[in-house]
Amino acid sequence: MSTANDVLSVSDQVRAAFNFEVPKVAWGPVNVDQGWKTDNNTFRLHRNDTGEVIGRPVTTKYVPHTTDDVVAIVEAAQTAFDEDVTATCHFNEGHYVNVCPSDDTRRSVFGTKDNIFPRMIVHAGYDGKSFKATLGFYRDACDNLSMLRKVSGTTVSIRHTSQLRDKMSELIRTLSHLRNSWDSITEVVDHMENRTVRMHNFLAACYPAPLEDAAGREKTIHTNRIKAIFKRLEDERILTGRGLLSANYDVTGWEAYNAVQGWEQHVKSANVGSTDFDRIIRAARRGKDDKVGLAEELALTM
Repeated sequence: MSTANDVLSVSDQVRAAFNFEVPKVAWGPVNVDQGWKTDNNTFRLHRNDTGEVIGRPVTTKYVPHTTDDVVAIVEAAQTAFDEDVTATCHFNEGHYVNVCPSDDTRRSVFGTKDNIFPRMIVHAGYDGKSFKATLGFYRDACDNLSMLRKVSGTTVSIRHTSQLRDKMSELIRTLSHLRNSWDSITEVVDHMENRTVRMHNFLAACYPAPLEDAAGREKTIHTNRIKAIFKRLEDERILTGRGLLSANYDVTGWEAYNAVQGWEQHVKSANVGSTDFDRIIRAARRGKDDKVGLAEELALTM
């Protein structure tokens, strides 16, 4: 069990990364005699260290969360894991914290070089929505941080209220339930690893070929993408000791999923020009072009 000093150490990590607040300040015309205006476009959120404007205008009733609220969630996450944790922090229109327990919680998927480790991603935004905590996994074979969509119970909402530290017991209960979903995640990963898919068919379903009359550039982009994903797949097979691809390109669903997820996170998102954490979040974000979610579905059903 962690000691008070351990809690302070992870708290210090978060406070050092987020050594600023995002207060609500007046925006637009102000009547000094009457006080602040109270229409919907009166207030904006500003970082008090850089002056950067965060998010959209807010109402007079909006109460922005504080760094201490984020620390309270991370401390509760540490208690949920019942061990020492470290915290990797990132700010992009809100706070992101990657809570990392010790490597003792790793799970071997194949041999000794394809392990996964639980990671809890906490997101506290300034969009008026609930805070989110999601349990995902880090895969050491490819330096990927992934969040599965098809596993129930891997995301919880934390109501955006002030003084979260006063609700620590409730936070600990909520995040303990989330921690328990690790067994469900590993069961799904094992299911992927024990399924066989034909990689050509898998990628054709995930990235349909352009039509015959498509522009040459579109066809070239498609061809290069497929080649890059196959190269990623081959490199990881050698790294993890699985050997060369078979003549018919049969692989496990787990390998196929990671080839797509890795390409989306490390290659496609890298072209946007952002940090590693931005790329992780972008690859995990759902949308109409959610190739990672589609790859997960295909790896489980194809």
